[in-house]
Amino acid sequence: MIISSSKPFEEVLALLKDEDPIFVVGCSVCAAKLHVGGEPEVKEMCERLARAGKHVIGGTVPRAACNMRSSEVLTDLDPEILNAGAILVMSCGSGASTVAKLFDIPVYPSNNTDSLGGMSGDEVLRDQCVMCGQCSIGDFGGVCPSSKCPKGLLNGPCGGSMDGICEVDPEKDCAWELIYKRLERIRRLDLLENIYKPKEHGVK
Repeated sequence: MIISSSKPFEEVLALLKDEDPIFVVGCSVCAAKLHVGGEPEVKEMCERLARAGKHVIGGTVPRAACNMRSSEVLTDLDPEILNAGAILVMSCGSGASTVAKLFDIPVYPSNNTDSLGGMSGDEVLRDQCVMCGQCSIGDFGGVCPSSKCPKGLLNGPCGGSMDGICEVDPEKDCAWELIYKRLERIRRLDLLENIYKPKEHGVK
C-alpha cells in the first residue's frame, strides 16, 4: 500500500490557478483506504473546487489509478473527462504519473506520497518502507530502521529516546526498541553485533 496524504486545499487551488475545466480522478485502492481519494473524497473535492470558483465537469474513481492500460478505463467511467482542460488526481504520485501518460493535458496531484506501507487486519501500517533499493530488513527482524527511525540509524539507537519513545516523534516508539524486542522474540539478538555502512540510495 502506498501511503499518501492530502495537500492543503489552498495548495491544490494554487496548482489549478490557470486551469479550467477540471476533472477529478480518485483511486479505489490505497487512496480510498486512507480516505484521501475514494468516492467520498472525490465528491467533496469537486464540491470544494466548485465553491472556490473552479469549473468542475466531473469526477470518477477507477479501480487503481496506477494501473491503467489505456485512457478508455477512465472514458468508459465518464466520457466527460475528454472535455477537461486539466485533471486533478487524488492518488499517490504513481497514479498521477499514469494518468498523465494517458491524456495530453495538464495533470496535477492532490496528494503527497509519503511512504510504502501496508495493512494488517483493519490497521493501516505506515512507514513500512522507504524503497531505498538495498533491502536489509531481515537483519533487523522485519522492522526497517530506514523507515521507522526518523534518523535512519542502522547501527543502534541515537541515545535520545526515553522509555522506548522516539525523541524526534513522541507519538512513535523508538525503532530500535521495536527492533530489539523483535530480535529477542525470534532469538536472533546476535544480529545486533553487525555493523552496517550507510546505504547507497542510488542502487536499485
